Amino acid sequence: MDTSHLATLLAIVDHGTFEAAARALHLTPSAVSQRIRALESEVGQVVLRRSVPCRPTAAGEVLIRLARQHELLLTEARVAIAGRGLVTLPLAVNADSLATWLRPVLAEVAGWDAVSLRLHVEDQAYSADLLRSGDVLGAVTSDSTPVQGCRVNRLGAMRYRPAAAPGFADRWRKGRGHDWQGMPVVTFNDKDALQGIVLQERGASPSVVHRVPTSHDFLEAVRVGLGWGMVPEQQLDADLAQGRLALLSGGHYVDIPLHWMRWRLDSPLLDRVGLALSSAAVGLRR
Repeated sequence: MDTSHLATLLAIVDHGTFEAAARALHLTPSAVSQRIRALESEVGQVVLRRSVPCRPTAAGEVLIRLARQHELLLTEARVAIAGRGLVTLPLAVNADSLATWLRPVLAEVAGWDAVSLRLHVEDQAYSADLLRSGDVLGAVTSDSTPVQGCRVNRLGAMRYRPAAAPGFADRWRKGRGHDWQGMPVVTFNDKDALQGIVLQERGASPSVVHRVPTSHDFLEAVRVGLGWGMVPEQQLDADLAQGRLALLSGGHYVDIPLHWMRWRLDSPLLDRVGLALSSAAVGLRR
């Protein structure tokens, strides 16, 4: 299989269109189209949906994985032999990890030469899908079952507790507990199931649901009393100590397991990332 055809397919998927890929590869759009037609002829299947942006078909996803792995290994070899080149490292992480325990990993990567980090922020329950599609080379995920061709290592678990601003908690107090049915709730996005776990246990389904899709602003929304939410312990402890937040159910928590899943490649860089994640996640092990 012609590796230049694979590189062209990868460029189209990464840049979205044939024209943008042509600019990135310093080719004409006609040359890019010819390469894709040749690749499709070679594999006997359509590999791209000609939409905007272009997306791979199921066969194309297999080739994207191959292309991205080939690019990683080839660039690592160039850097090791000639001391030149830039390794692009696409990884998937969940927003709460990025806002808390994963920060030291970013600081460590800052000291690595010839590495360009590309983070895809995705819910931990869905990040393994980005490995399947070939969009990333590794992912922080709650899925313990490795994607075919990958290996997985447990990192630990993030613990979440239901919390709210003290004034909000007092307002919605009901008997010895709280009015879970009436209290407005803050969620991260449609994929955020954490609040639903607590509500389901109490047989409640609130009528007011606010969506705040960044970790920092989610926490701020809970602080100012927009609603209650499941807050990571790493963000919660300081606010509890300073009286900015109060627990709604003292001993209740939800643990979300986290794993590092990566392609099974002989890649020193992916090995290095795994070690950095394992070191940073020490506080998640219970």
